[in-house]
Amino acid sequence: MSSASTEHSETPGAAAPTAPSDEVERIVRGWASARPDLDTRPLEVYSRISRLARHLESARREAFAGAGLEGWEFDMLSALRRSGDDALSAGALMQQTLVTSGTMTARLDKLVAKGLVTRARSPRDGRAVEVRLHPEGAARVDAAMESLLAAERELLAPLADGEEDLLIRLLRELLLTFEADARPGD
Repeated sequence: MSSASTEHSETPGAAAPTAPSDEVERIVRGWASARPDLDTRPLEVYSRISRLARHLESARREAFAGAGLEGWEFDMLSALRRSGDDALSAGALMQQTLVTSGTMTARLDKLVAKGLVTRARSPRDGRAVEVRLHPEGAARVDAAMESLLAAERELLAPLADGEEDLLIRLLRELLLTFEADARPGD
């Protein structure tokens, strides 16, 4: 029987199957046996998040590859797409993608060479560089985003009505405790 299968109670006369077991439960049972004094609930949360992140990363790679993009290209193009007018200064793009100026220059060179973005002096400030999403870049990032959302919907499909909203709320609450210090202007 696979670890994702529903296990049935061996007790005679038992009416209902037990909850499905996952790999994390096997690990936790091992620690409970080896060190019953440890509270393994954090392991149960973060090991599952880590395992789910692997599935998400695989879905992201497939979605991006299907649109002919690498992960960093999607990040750059999606920052431009979300900007409202499909244009950002190189500095703003650097902040949104969390890369150094040298990395930004190299990445912009590659995106310009592929015809996905254009780079020019800003008409508002001749010292600044403005990066604009080319129609081909918009088409690719839109295709990747649609594919990614479909894959993510599939990953969330096992959740019952209302559970997705609960998960969103709980993960947001947890993440805010880590990001509170990182938010500028707060």
